[in-house]
Amino acid sequence: MSNIPLIFWLIPVASVTALAMAWHFFRIMMQEEEGTVRMAEIAAHVRKGAMAYLKQQYKVVGIVFAVLAVLFAFMAYVLKVQNPWVPFAFLTGGLFSGLAGFFGMKTATYASARTANAARRGLDKGLKIAFRSGAVMGLVVVGLGLLDIALWFLVLNAFYGDEPTALITITTTMLTFGMGASTQALFARVGGGIYTKAADVGADLVGKVEANIPEDDPRNPATIADNVGDNVGDVAGMGADLYESYCGSILSTAALGATAFAMNGEMQLKAVIAPMTIASVGIFLSLAGIYAVKTKEGATMRDLLRSLGIGTNLSAVLIAIATFIILYLLGMANWLGLSFSVITGLVAGVIIGQATEYFTSQSYQPTKSIAEASQTGSATVIIKGIGTGMISTMVPVVTISVAILLSFLFANGFDLSMSTTSISHGLYGIGIAAVGMLSTLGITLATDAYGPIADNAGGNAEMSGLGEEVRHRTDALDALGNTTAATGKGFAIGSAALTALALLASYIEEIKIAMIRAVEEGSVFIDTAGNVFNPSTATINDFMSFFQVTLINPKVLVGAFIGAMAAFLFCGLTMGAVGRAAGAMVDEVRRQFRDIKGILEGKATPDYGRCVEISTRSAQREMIVPSLLAIIIPIVVGVLLGVAGVLGLLTGGLAAGFTLAIFMSNAGGAWDNAKKYVEEGNYGGKGSACHKATIVGDTVGDPFKDTSGPSLNILIKLMSMVSIVMAGLTVAFA
Repeated sequence: MSNIPLIFWLIPVASVTALAMAWHFFRIMMQEEEGTVRMAEIAAHVRKGAMAYLKQQYKVVGIVFAVLAVLFAFMAYVLKVQNPWVPFAFLTGGLFSGLAGFFGMKTATYASARTANAARRGLDKGLKIAFRSGAVMGLVVVGLGLLDIALWFLVLNAFYGDEPTALITITTTMLTFGMGASTQALFARVGGGIYTKAADVGADLVGKVEANIPEDDPRNPATIADNVGDNVGDVAGMGADLYESYCGSILSTAALGATAFAMNGEMQLKAVIAPMTIASVGIFLSLAGIYAVKTKEGATMRDLLRSLGIGTNLSAVLIAIATFIILYLLGMANWLGLSFSVITGLVAGVIIGQATEYFTSQSYQPTKSIAEASQTGSATVIIKGIGTGMISTMVPVVTISVAILLSFLFANGFDLSMSTTSISHGLYGIGIAAVGMLSTLGITLATDAYGPIADNAGGNAEMSGLGEEVRHRTDALDALGNTTAATGKGFAIGSAALTALALLASYIEEIKIAMIRAVEEGSVFIDTAGNVFNPSTATINDFMSFFQVTLINPKVLVGAFIGAMAAFLFCGLTMGAVGRAAGAMVDEVRRQFRDIKGILEGKATPDYGRCVEISTRSAQREMIVPSLLAIIIPIVVGVLLGVAGVLGLLTGGLAAGFTLAIFMSNAGGAWDNAKKYVEEGNYGGKGSACHKATIVGDTVGDPFKDTSGPSLNILIKLMSMVSIVMAGLTVAFA
């Protein structure tokens, strides 16, 4: 397999194109004016705070990565239960994930003031700058992701290309750099989420409810920290999150392809290259969608949503058509069925996005009904929001369930025999459906990164005292951003479910490799009948039988319970972390209002830096325990309960984590936009009793949608990645 096929080179070409276009959009944005001196000053404060936080976060994460890299090196070179490339793959996964978040956030902090300034000239101008600045994040993620994959494929091919099982060795080894990306993503999501929500809750509860001053009012000491938090949580955090989803879906599908077609060398290589090729073509089609986004002056919320929808839907339709051509030209077996598996993933992504928009946008009844509930107080707002969030889980769960079944059946030609070949081909179809869902990530992530840029632009406009017309435009862009952010979180969670399922299948293959390595070192495995078990010739069904992976095995059930519990434990810890950090922020804002005379009259300047410091310190301290739990739990379960327990753990974590994440993200998004709906003048408008009730609901929803909910999709993938990397250790204790 040492000869690289010509089509492979499309992958690095696409990645370099994405990075070049990201640089192009960044340069265009930087050529725009930041506006007044005051606007530039505020943007500089936010930029300085964001970079200071990221620097501190990377120091903490760097220590964790150093410890884990040493552990993996010990397992690889001393215990010899792991591939020697694992420590290096792990580190590069974390490095590229961190770079994606860094570049995206750097762009966002420069774009906010420029978006506000552009909004002074028109809505379309503001939308284009914010959206194309968000596109920098999307293009950097897909560009760095594919570049990392291409480089590792070339390096590992140079070392293992002539071996009989080269592609299986290469793809399973590449999977391990996903753990580095997942670890970095979880720290970024949890830390960023705690930071932003501590500031947001403090700013809302004291500023808007107690002091009765507008959002982003410069008299509020927490307002700069709040704007910083939007960047570190929703830009750097989301970028790292979707980077690891993107890479994880491609790599797990490639690993499944190497296994499913192991008996046919030519087809095996095509199956490995196919997901990478689809992703690379998706980059070019995402660019087409990005250029299609525009709007008109005086556009309504639905007009703005339609503008973004044109771009994302155009890219999705084009990649759907291109998939048939790609798989046909590759000469894939059952190319037509696999193409429909990809279409299944794309359609599932669109349905989840539309369902999320319906349940979280103030243009639709669910969110309007939450605003209506504010007439009877904050308690009914919270009750209605929780109910709406729970109901909203139905469509995404049913959609993903149908997508899993259809992609499985399309890929195996509707073979219901559940033979080894049928199962392996079907699992490959599920993996490639995840690739399809994420193939246009360049533009779908742009719509998500757009949100915090628009939010910061609104904050800048308010603090700079721009006119009512400008603030009206930035409010429209901000409200759109709330919906796109909620849609992006739903999309991320949906893709995580498919990716985690593909990783679950890849775990069995990693166990097989670990067992073969153990046999080569002299170990012997005996099945329940007393016969020697040969992992080299065993099928998937043989492994399930050997490890007794059935629902009547207590180890599987206990693992499933622990997996479900892990999702709730993780949410409880992160919610508690936000509560403690927000409490400190509330105390500080109250202290400044009390001790610094003249703040509320606009005669004195608040101490913004102190609030930034509180959020930074709280996030760094509070993010460690929840993040480390995701790494520790799979290791402990693997050692104590073996492979059966780990498979139960991953299944329980996936089922509970996916549903809980959808509930929390949608409930939080609906509460946020219910507040926006009241602020538009409904039910008394700003400053009314209804407004204060929806602010309380929004405050409860903040950690739901921006900390715990979106972090769950990383949790379920990271537990899978840790299980894969630790497969050798699990086998050693089996």
